[in-house]
Amino acid sequence: MHTMNTTHRLASLLALTAALAGCGGASEKSSTPAPSPTPAPAPAPVPTAPISVGFVQSSNNVLEPNASEPLSVNVAVNGSLAPNGTVATFTVSPSSAAALAPVAPSTVGGVANTTLTVSSLPPTATFQVAATAISSANTATDSLTYYVRPAHKPLQVLVPAYFSATGTSSPWTTLTSGATSYPDVKITTIASQSSGILTADTKEDTDLTKAIKAFQAVPGTSNRVIGYVATTSGSSGALSVADIKATITNYIRLYPGLLDGFFLDGMPTDSARVAHFQEVYTHVKGLTTGMSTNASPPSAPVVIGNPGTYPVAAYAGVADTLVTYAGNAAAYPNTDPQPSNTWIYAKDNSAQAMLVHTASTCTDMQTAVKNANRPRMNTGMVYTTNLAIGAPWSALPTYWQQLLGTVDALNKQRTLPLC
Repeated sequence: MHTMNTTHRLASLLALTAALAGCGGASEKSSTPAPSPTPAPAPAPVPTAPISVGFVQSSNNVLEPNASEPLSVNVAVNGSLAPNGTVATFTVSPSSAAALAPVAPSTVGGVANTTLTVSSLPPTATFQVAATAISSANTATDSLTYYVRPAHKPLQVLVPAYFSATGTSSPWTTLTSGATSYPDVKITTIASQSSGILTADTKEDTDLTKAIKAFQAVPGTSNRVIGYVATTSGSSGALSVADIKATITNYIRLYPGLLDGFFLDGMPTDSARVAHFQEVYTHVKGLTTGMSTNASPPSAPVVIGNPGTYPVAAYAGVADTLVTYAGNAAAYPNTDPQPSNTWIYAKDNSAQAMLVHTASTCTDMQTAVKNANRPRMNTGMVYTTNLAIGAPWSALPTYWQQLLGTVDALNKQRTLPLC
């Protein structure tokens, strides 16, 4: 009984198998294999350890409209270079200030690179650039602030000519011969008489008149001569507006048609006397009779103020140029308008001047002039001398010709003269 049942079940199973084979349900040999799925591209590596990002700092964060600047960031994971292909994302705020290309570069050797291009922004524009890198552990960001200044203008020379004009050996003779040698370098000379306080009794210095005329007669130049005006007195402190105007009037009386403007020494740095200097500035700008007509086309008299360091921003509105550094060459590299005095970037570089003394060698001079010419310093009128504190402006520097040659070479992007 057991044997028959087993035999019967076996026969039934064999019959079912045969039927399925006939329908093709048990065989896959004749079917087309399903295509294998296309593998997805490998995702960019996402670090899992703590990540850090930092800009490769550049000293140039002062740009001009439409300028381009390369940017780089270092990306590290757990203290080591990030794997190649790690993404750093760059952004600009406000976004209209500049463009970035590429926006999300990948690292090579732990560095991600992009190029920043400034829009056609007005001066005084400020914007930030940020770079961000992400890991599963954290997000790291670094940022830079940029300033936009007006387009760079050629360097000029500002000479404090507080020396005698008498005799053929006068520094005025050397001054004029230098102007002849470098007609493309614009020189503004500060002529001084009576320590800048002239009265109705002050007499003309005929030697000074001759010296000014000889300097202005150099062909092919656009040089200027301005009168030195004291705004303080050792005996009485701050001089009144009336006193300052009197000195200006007497300069014009003594040297009619020769002066292009005035140099206001002793300008303070706080806001207490801004209105005082505003009145003087308005007075000078309104002068017509007796001022020089050498400029073509004629221009309003120039006003240069000397606070000797960065004053409050309001003084930029009461002078065409401010001397924002007057001092020792050794201290000049430590002078920086950022972050407190970035208002200077609203002005042309010709609106800032430096007067540097104790630059002992020609090399020291070139270092100071190159520093002034940096966008960050935005200083377009320069003067350096090897003379030291005590009487630094009593003669021209021994390297006067090299100073002019250095300015000329920087303006023309040529090799600096040998020292």
